Amino acid sequence: MEAITIDHDSPTPPFDQVRLQVMTLVRDGDLISGQKLPTVRALATALGIAANTAARAYRELESAGVIETRGRNGTFIAGTGDVTRRDAQRAAVEFVRTARGLGFDDHTIRALVDTALA
Repeated sequence: MEAITIDHDSPTPPFDQVRLQVMTLVRDGDLISGQKLPTVRALATALGIAANTAARAYRELESAGVIETRGRNGTFIAGTGDVTRRDAQRAAVEFVRTARGLGFDDHTIRALVDTALA
């Protein structure tokens, strides 16, 4: 995965950099459902990180539903679609439900979101 790079000067741990970059590549369509990923060892070697670091990134991605391991066949981008977008949609729905429950109208809710984005 030549699109992934590690910034060793970043305060973000390398496993998290890998995790976030893979999620972005999936979200942007650069990694698609069913696409095979490198082995943990190959990823670690390519990025200059420890195998345990690459393995942790894969574990976190798998627990989030972004990738799936198929035993000896390898690791692949999950077929469930973009789970990050789905999770964000659920969070947005929950926010609107909560805000409406507090008595806010849609105009005020949009203003709250705009303020949060700013």
